[in-house]
Amino acid sequence: MAGGVVMVTGGGRGIGAATARLAASRGYAICVNYLRDEAAAQAVARDIAGAGGRAVAVRGDVSVEPDVVRVFAECDRALGPLTALVNNAGVVDRQMRVEAMDETRLRRMFSVNVVGAFLCAREAIRRMSTRHGGRGGAIVNVSSGAARLGSPGEYVDYAASKGAIDTMTIGLAKELAGDGIRVNCVRPGFVHTDIHAAGGEPNRIERLRESIPMKRGGDPEEVARAILWLLSDEASYSTGAILDVTGGR
Repeated sequence: MAGGVVMVTGGGRGIGAATARLAASRGYAICVNYLRDEAAAQAVARDIAGAGGRAVAVRGDVSVEPDVVRVFAECDRALGPLTALVNNAGVVDRQMRVEAMDETRLRRMFSVNVVGAFLCAREAIRRMSTRHGGRGGAIVNVSSGAARLGSPGEYVDYAASKGAIDTMTIGLAKELAGDGIRVNCVRPGFVHTDIHAAGGEPNRIERLRESIPMKRGGDPEEVARAILWLLSDEASYSTGAILDVTGGR
């Protein structure tokens, strides 16, 4: 599949940016979707272009249906037929117990992390499915080790939203297996990105390091390599798989 077109949602920073850069180095054209940090997303696109690749940065909120439709349409125009989607965009919120959470927080969490993933998958399917005249493709959803652990006292809502992504992966993989689309999932653990600062604890990995069997946090590039394997033809008989990249936790 190398040489195809990959949409990476939330592609301007962290795991998304690492995935975009690695995919480009392997011959893919990249649509870098972002919401707020235009400078970061444009920097990723420039880096790819500077290395001889093809990339476009497109702003859009994955939780807003018209935005999703527009982002995919702009990707079509700029890069050609889509061959893969990395459903990476997601949000976290301040650490708190469930009894302190309000409706606004919960709706945002599930709108971005779950509804957004479904909307993006829908647009990718409409383009890639042989049922709709496409040539097939691959979807990789980015979940979290929190889906297994539950994140008590911190992010039960986030963990639940990622549990939904795990279930979505299994169901969608079975639904699309006859349509030429493989659907798999990567479940990162404690990875060095700014998501921890967004939750109010920039040094969270250091605090929890001893609970990780490998005694360290992961790098975004380590997750990106797992994503790229699942996108590649080397994973041609893998669908519905959930791959933990958690250092053993």
